[in-house]
Amino acid sequence: MNIFETKKIKIDVSRFKKIVRGKIKQNLRKYMTTGEMVGKKGNEFVSIPLPRINLPHFEYDFEKKGGVGQGEGDEGQSVGPGQEGQVGKAGSKPGEHILEVDVSLEELAEILGEELELPRIEPKGQKQNLQSKKDKYNSIRSVGPNSLRHFKRTYKQALKRNISSGIYNPENPVIIPIKDDMRYRSWSTKLENTTSAVIIYIMDVSGSMGAEQKEIVRTESFWIDTWLRSQYKDIESRYIIHDAQAKEVDQETFYKTRESGGTIISSAYHLCSQLIQEQYGPANWNIYVFHFSDGDNWSSEDTVKCIDIIQKQFLPNVNLFCYGQVESQYGSGQFLKDIESKLQEENLITSKIDTKEDIYASIKTFLGKGK
Repeated sequence: MNIFETKKIKIDVSRFKKIVRGKIKQNLRKYMTTGEMVGKKGNEFVSIPLPRINLPHFEYDFEKKGGVGQGEGDEGQSVGPGQEGQVGKAGSKPGEHILEVDVSLEELAEILGEELELPRIEPKGQKQNLQSKKDKYNSIRSVGPNSLRHFKRTYKQALKRNISSGIYNPENPVIIPIKDDMRYRSWSTKLENTTSAVIIYIMDVSGSMGAEQKEIVRTESFWIDTWLRSQYKDIESRYIIHDAQAKEVDQETFYKTRESGGTIISSAYHLCSQLIQEQYGPANWNIYVFHFSDGDNWSSEDTVKCIDIIQKQFLPNVNLFCYGQVESQYGSGQFLKDIESKLQEENLITSKIDTKEDIYASIKTFLGKGK
């Protein structure tokens, strides 16, 4: 394969990637309302089903291909499916296939940000005091291990030595490096300011939250996670479930658990607040709390406790506290009204998610402030 063929392949691949990216943006709202992508998520990539993609190409003798009104058959004869009882013959033409492409989560986050016009997140200033070491190969030395030998610089050094000593022969340009010609890549260590972040997901798993509501939470959480992870180098996720009591669980348990008890939201808020105080000091962490519920709390007294925790413990310490209320036929939906009537802080964001179609707008609402 020559250099021109290689270049043409690279151009075709680039064209294909642009087409795929355009298709994803075009159908992003549809992807955001289904959970099939979440199930195909890998460590760094996600498989996305795309409709058939036809690259532009020339077609010849279009008029000779035939069509309706041409070929055998009498006037008025049906051109639809065969008559009842007839069995169709096996065909030779391929059917329509769905193409699955692997897209990196980083690129998916870029597309999400472009489509929803999400601003880049600006971490809190005091949280940039964490430092990490980063090694960068940015210099050349005359000593080093063979694994770091810089072949191009070694050859150039040997060539310069041959020319300066007068032994270089253009007719027979044999260059043999000696020990003094050897050059090796070297590095310097640089301290970089880093920002750490934690996402704490809280979900009501009481009897009024069914499988459909959990699927909405699962799908929306995937997109929230994808965007926030593209904004931070170091990010953790924690999961809390609650009915009348709260407990911390792993990701799989978070989405699959269903209880039949009542709902005391303050139990989850107390646990979340304790987690922040003990493990995620606000001076060193960017903290995001997302709570999903159908808005049905046990009592108005407990709601007062929740408002107090949000106001005094969450809002002064977190980047965002987001409450998403998922529509349920069993939930009263009162909790959303109570929060909105009592609290008006900039880093408190609420969203009403009646169906899967509302996920798109909900994510834009939650992440649209760039906090």
